[in-house]
Amino acid sequence: MSQRTAIEKLRKDVSNRLKDGLTIIVLGASGDLAKKKTFPAIFSLYKDGFLPKNIEVLGYARSDLDKQEFHERVASNLELEEEDNKKVADAFIQLCHYVKGKYDEDESFKSLDKYICESEKKRGLKGDQTNRIFYMALPPGVYIQVSKGLSRFVRSKEGKTAIVIEKPFGKDTESAVELVNEIKKLFKEEEVYRIDHYLGKELAKNIMNVRFSNTIFRPIWNNHYISSVQITLKEPFGCEGRGGYFDEFGVIRDVLQNHLLQLFSLIAMERPIRHDSEAIRDEKVKLLRCVKPIELEDCLLGQYVKNGDKPGYTEDETVHDDSLTATFATLVLWIENERWDGVPFILKNGKALDNSKAEIRIQFKQVPGGLYQDVPRNELVFRIQPGEAIYVKFNNKVPGFSVDSMMTELDLTYQSRYDNLKIPAAYETLLLDVMRGDHSNFVRDDELVAAWNIFTSLLHQIETDKIKPEPYPYGSRGPEKLDEFVKKYGVERLEHVNYQWPKQNLEG
Repeated sequence: MSQRTAIEKLRKDVSNRLKDGLTIIVLGASGDLAKKKTFPAIFSLYKDGFLPKNIEVLGYARSDLDKQEFHERVASNLELEEEDNKKVADAFIQLCHYVKGKYDEDESFKSLDKYICESEKKRGLKGDQTNRIFYMALPPGVYIQVSKGLSRFVRSKEGKTAIVIEKPFGKDTESAVELVNEIKKLFKEEEVYRIDHYLGKELAKNIMNVRFSNTIFRPIWNNHYISSVQITLKEPFGCEGRGGYFDEFGVIRDVLQNHLLQLFSLIAMERPIRHDSEAIRDEKVKLLRCVKPIELEDCLLGQYVKNGDKPGYTEDETVHDDSLTATFATLVLWIENERWDGVPFILKNGKALDNSKAEIRIQFKQVPGGLYQDVPRNELVFRIQPGEAIYVKFNNKVPGFSVDSMMTELDLTYQSRYDNLKIPAAYETLLLDVMRGDHSNFVRDDELVAAWNIFTSLLHQIETDKIKPEPYPYGSRGPEKLDEFVKKYGVERLEHVNYQWPKQNLEG
């Protein structure tokens, strides 16, 4: 299917399902998430012709904003490189409106519903055209409270209702179960979309295609050939500006329990029986229930400290001076099933590191026998960002008179391989999935609980025993013990890792 055909099919799916009528309500519309992610994603869908013909985007928050202030906030992060985009943006902004209201007051939700009903009437929407998507760009502490108000007073009476919830979904198993049970009383599971934006990234969406549409990978995707799997997200910035939030949740809850665990699930799950959302999520749940709860010995924690003019974590005025919150974590997951028994899955994330990178690195076992001495191990790498790529590191004869082996790459870098490449932002693709009613890339309730069961005992032990994280300088690779820690799991760090792949010099 060509790109153009695929786009037309998606547009038709949206149109048929929503009958060309929709109101998107962004709760928390005055916050950073809405400004930087939600509104730009909705604008991209508008610009690319995916939104229904009869659309209104409604911001809702406690802030006292007039129409101009709200429009300026919406416009502040829209991509407007070309002149045409500015005209399109102006038209989009005219579709955006704002209602001020509280999150804990029935009258506010009644007023919100009244506004939406009047808007739907003005736009001529009737019956199954009165669809509503509620996007909760809100702090987790108000999810249940807001969900109650939406369910009682604002949900669509005749059209489709969807509620989009941002992570973190709870802080441990107990709080996640409470959240699931409370939301379940208010909305059907098919109406709930627990969004993890990493599932909307291009390379994450490609993992299933690579695994299940290529015969060459099927026989080697197991513990007979794979030595270890590393899933890494490195962030070059610290927690400045969000230290208060981060100090409450920490790096494991913020990234590893959701983003990296989702990538882990796609790499390790069994083949779904069908290519639909429930079959895919069934396999994720089966996998997560096979993962042992993480033990402290399989955990390395770190916290960044001052380096030159870069401040340490505890120097943030919103963070306690004696905070033991980890800003770096490496955790090892063990799967108790036939395919993966004995293979360590190493999840790594850290703030204030030396560069920006998100990747999955599958390292294969050492070549048996001694025909070629000390050749490096093969690796299959999914580079999620920056610059989408898939590449295989393999050993090849040095061209010319030499009979020695050298490591090189079979390289699929998207930017150099594909013409007219346009990769939509993760939030854009996921919002499109919400409009289409596709849950494949969203977290199901039982999946959420199974995920928390892996991390909860470790999190409680860290907090109860007041485990002190290892210090590491802002802008470094992480704690000094990192290489030693991963080495004990059989990981071989290749000396000539190279992300630019220039032509290799055969001289010397």
